[in-house]
Amino acid sequence: MPSSTVHTFTDPDAYHAAIRDARAEGTITGSGNFGAELTRIRLDRLSLYRAAETLPRVAYSVIEPKLFVTVFATGPGQNGWVNGLELSPGDIIVFRARSEGYNRTSAESRWGTISATHEDVAVAGRTIIGRELIAPEITQVIRPPPHLLSRLLNLHEAAGHLAKTAPDILAKAEVGRAMERALLEAMVWCLASGDPVRDRSAYRHRTKVMRRLEEVLRADFEGPLYMDDLCKAIGASYRTLLACCREHLGMGPKRYLLLRRMHLARRALSRGDPEKTSVTEIATQYGFWELGRFSVVYRSMFGESPSTTLRRRPDDPGPVKIVGANLQFAKSA
Repeated sequence: MPSSTVHTFTDPDAYHAAIRDARAEGTITGSGNFGAELTRIRLDRLSLYRAAETLPRVAYSVIEPKLFVTVFATGPGQNGWVNGLELSPGDIIVFRARSEGYNRTSAESRWGTISATHEDVAVAGRTIIGRELIAPEITQVIRPPPHLLSRLLNLHEAAGHLAKTAPDILAKAEVGRAMERALLEAMVWCLASGDPVRDRSAYRHRTKVMRRLEEVLRADFEGPLYMDDLCKAIGASYRTLLACCREHLGMGPKRYLLLRRMHLARRALSRGDPEKTSVTEIATQYGFWELGRFSVVYRSMFGESPSTTLRRRPDDPGPVKIVGANLQFAKSA
């Protein structure tokens, strides 16, 4: 039976955790009050997401292996980057099977996805265009003819509108089947009629470097990382790592590592028990040895002191306001 949910968020961790088809962990990179709305629609063979975010961010996402996933912009005049590929209005990104990598936005953004199992997409391809559709060997940007993409976006928007205003109607089996058939046909024609925008020769290597970066960060996420050690663990020169990070993250590795550690520290503070832990313990756990400076930078980024975050109840994360700061980097950043 079709189902749908619409949720709003003020906490980025809760927002990223709600994206089920692609496990995601994110870091906010801009200033302002964070807010997001996430619409999730489940049909018989298709899953749809519609999202609106108020601040730019970097997220590392892992696509469920069984899923064929596409993503596209649902708002005009905005750009994003997925696994280092630019996603502009008019484009669809088709993920390779078992894809994982960084995606980022540079401002507030609106995006949508359509996903189905690889088997269901292959069957739909045989039925609609006479040949199977399979996930590309590497993640690709597809630019369909405008009239076909417009059809897909309009149907996607209509599904989102029903989820918001009339979820009981969308939950009806006959409505769900009709919506699913129309969306499947529109998606298949877009993918079959569009041309890959580009296939860069360096794409595979840079994507591999960024996957290795994430592996190293997950293996040793609590302590400071020095650039020499990081480059050695990844197996890339600093020049290569810098180029990859600028392409995939929109910033150099030093700034990203510092922002990431600050957000991890905030997450630990918001979940901590003030009776059992302290700001000092959490700050040093994440490699911040200059406690006075940590407090100043923390307040400049999040608009409150670390102790205020720690004292707040875990079930009340409060609105997250990213103020931003002209950060000075320590050697370990």
